[in-house]
Amino acid sequence: MLSTTLLEKLNRQVTLEAEASSNYLQMSAWLLSQSLDNTALFFRHHAQEERHHMLRLFDYINETGATARIAAIPEPDTEYDTLISLMECACREEERLTTHINELVNAALEEKDFSTFQFLQWYVAEQHEEEHLFSSLLHKARIINTLDGRALFRFDEEVRKSGLHTPRHHHEHEGSEGHDPHRHHPCHEDHTGHHSR
Repeated sequence: MLSTTLLEKLNRQVTLEAEASSNYLQMSAWLLSQSLDNTALFFRHHAQEERHHMLRLFDYINETGATARIAAIPEPDTEYDTLISLMECACREEERLTTHINELVNAALEEKDFSTFQFLQWYVAEQHEEEHLFSSLLHKARIINTLDGRALFRFDEEVRKSGLHTPRHHHEHEGSEGHDPHRHHPCHEDHTGHHSR
């Protein structure tokens, strides 16, 4: 049975996840208005993820015999100055969710509610991934927002595309012709043999 303190905190998290879902869905609408269709789709999917997070908490509370409650959530912002300002808001949203999850975990440990503590470990791992993902996207948005940054990002993309085939060929050669690291490296090819014209 959940303590009154843990129940209040869990229900608070239910509401926070619902609020995050609402915010991300509204962000997707703004992104569509800016013709950023792929980013809009990303945020729409993320809104669905946050709803899934909410439902996991909702179900867990009810499974313990307590009653899950969803409080009223604020109306989400509908306008952003730039893509970067939107991404900054999204990062703050994830940081807020992480802070409250950590408080929940700490409360569960203090009360020795190991069932709830174990249940929350999924959220701990999830928030680690979410914060990394959103901070990485924000960093890329800031890079691309500069002239030099756009050039660097273009170069990085070209490296990605050129490197896609390298691991596959490397393993094919390893499997059929041994492990000599110099055998098929372009810098070590013999240009006097069958490569000559």
